[in-house]
Amino acid sequence: MSTANLEHVNLTVSDLDRSLRFVQAALPDWRVRGQGRMDWFGKPIQWLHVGSDDVYLALQSGGEGAAVDWQSHRTGVKHVGLVVSDLDAVVGRLTEAGFALDHWGGASAYRRSAYFVEPGSVQFEFVEYLSNDPALRNHYAG
Repeated sequence: MSTANLEHVNLTVSDLDRSLRFVQAALPDWRVRGQGRMDWFGKPIQWLHVGSDDVYLALQSGGEGAAVDWQSHRTGVKHVGLVVSDLDAVVGRLTEAGFALDHWGGASAYRRSAYFVEPGSVQFEFVEYLSNDPALRNHYAG
């Protein structure tokens, strides 16, 4: 049997410094694993990988135009979901860093979540599971 794990997501952003500040406010134990500059199809950009030893976000500068609105029907990433151990602490750190809560997710007895839109990037969902039982964590009503 083969297993797979998500290693990284690559996001082009309009403000690399702000996006890094957002990620590290939410997840202060994540660090910049690597960074550099390169030519991206005729345009110089900066890139960085921020995360843990096992998972990271690949952020690159040079984003142009509006990000996909999560409420739209446009094709593209609507949000990136990240599991956290203390949702209230994440919400508090992001709010203190000047990022506004977009909305609370649907709560169940076994998980809760909050959504933030990182301007010039995408929406992030932070999920806290309240059970270690996969059957309960992954139960969906309806």
